[in-house]
Amino acid sequence: MARLFIAVQPPEDVLDALAALPRPDEPGVRWTRREHWHVTLRFLGEADPEEAIEALAGLDQPETEALLGPAVSRVGRFVVAVPVQGLDELAAAVRARTAGIGEPPDPRPFTGHLTLARLGRRAACGLAGAPFSARFPVREVELVRSTLTAEGPIHEVIARRPLRPR
Repeated sequence: MARLFIAVQPPEDVLDALAALPRPDEPGVRWTRREHWHVTLRFLGEADPEEAIEALAGLDQPETEALLGPAVSRVGRFVVAVPVQGLDELAAAVRARTAGIGEPPDPRPFTGHLTLARLGRRAACGLAGAPFSARFPVREVELVRSTLTAEGPIHEVIARRPLRPR
């Protein structure tokens, strides 16, 4: 068993553009690190990696395009993120393929986003509202193992599933 999630990884040029956003020290704001920037399609939680790999092997979805922006925003009370559009159908297909693996799928609708910061109680973040837009082709999904450590999570891609060319 491992702590797993299925994600889309932006290319280096998009990561570079995200890294160029200001990240000042602000009370209650914990910035995420570049190696953790991704768009989660489904969090599986504790699950058997082999079952997840097998489920993803049956994923038959076309390539798509992810659209980031138009601005950094809050997602709920404690997350600052860049909204991501264009992945709803892919996330639904991933959810359907992996419904019986790990934790039950989140009953809320998919909300594509790339987390930039987590906020403590009542924290504000000056980056919220900053303009940001980018787009990138999505040609594969990744199965990622997340190992929690005292220094933060360590993410390791354990499988990739290519999407069908359009």
